Amino acid sequence: MKISAVIPTYNEVDSLQQLHAELTAVAQEHRYELEIFFVDDGSTDGSWELIRRLAAADRRVRGIRFRRNFGKAAALRAGFESSLGDFIITLDADLQDDPREIPKFVAELNGKKLDVVSGWKQVRHDPWHKVGPSRVFNWLVGFLTDVRLHDHNCGMKFYRRAVVHEVRIYGELHRFIPVLAHARGFRVGEVVVKHRPRQHGHSKYGFRRFFKGFLDLLTVTFLTGFGHRPQHLLGTLGLLSFLLGGLGMAWLAWYWAASAWNGTDPRLHQRPALLYSIAALLIGGQFMSIGFLAELITAHLGRDLDTFSVAERTGEEAEPPAA
Repeated sequence: MKISAVIPTYNEVDSLQQLHAELTAVAQEHRYELEIFFVDDGSTDGSWELIRRLAAADRRVRGIRFRRNFGKAAALRAGFESSLGDFIITLDADLQDDPREIPKFVAELNGKKLDVVSGWKQVRHDPWHKVGPSRVFNWLVGFLTDVRLHDHNCGMKFYRRAVVHEVRIYGELHRFIPVLAHARGFRVGEVVVKHRPRQHGHSKYGFRRFFKGFLDLLTVTFLTGFGHRPQHLLGTLGLLSFLLGGLGMAWLAWYWAASAWNGTDPRLHQRPALLYSIAALLIGGQFMSIGFLAELITAHLGRDLDTFSVAERTGEEAEPPAA
């Protein structure tokens, strides 16, 4: 079994040597063919110099150095594209992920015929102000995407190569790889892993992470549900708004006719319903127009992108007809 370990690194010079030693020990014990990719995401503490020394001493170690900090998703993508293993595991470089858990992932992946196995830090060594919001976030992700994992934020995940080949990530969508893979038809599961206390450094994530995570969740929900048919969402919202505006204008027209029949002044310009109805009509038209533009963009840019995922093939391919 050839496994590629992809490890985004940002100012983790104190952890890398121990992490390398633990990974190689697990590979030797279980006879894995291992390659280790350290992706230096713009470190300024000497991490890259240590990665170079590790690569010089161990042919299984490879390094990629970014010119500046581009984020974890970019680091993972660079590692995915350069790795050669049939299976890929991702770990954080801060030693909170335990490499000795790798056999659990292998057993879960093969035993249940899964394509993605996500770690679940059932017992966490994080402060309460990170654990509480994280649990709410995980519940919300499961509710909106139907991928019900206990710990979407766990950095330790195991993939078959086909998954990282098909699923493209950008921005901060790395925590949603299981969701994006599930949308492509891949089978997703999880396994309980040991979460070790932090030994060096400090967390790179602040309070703003939760706001960004919620916005990314909305993006993923839209991409997985309406990425190839945006008008189904935008057009539906537009039609509903247009319908409400039309009903409001119809009621105002009836009210004006009834007032004129009775000889009273309807004073429509003083009624808030007139403004609300006009606004609903305008918003409905905007939603539908944006939906048509989104469909045009999707049709133009999506011609070279597969909207399907092939699990396997059988039989001989048909030969092209003779000229």
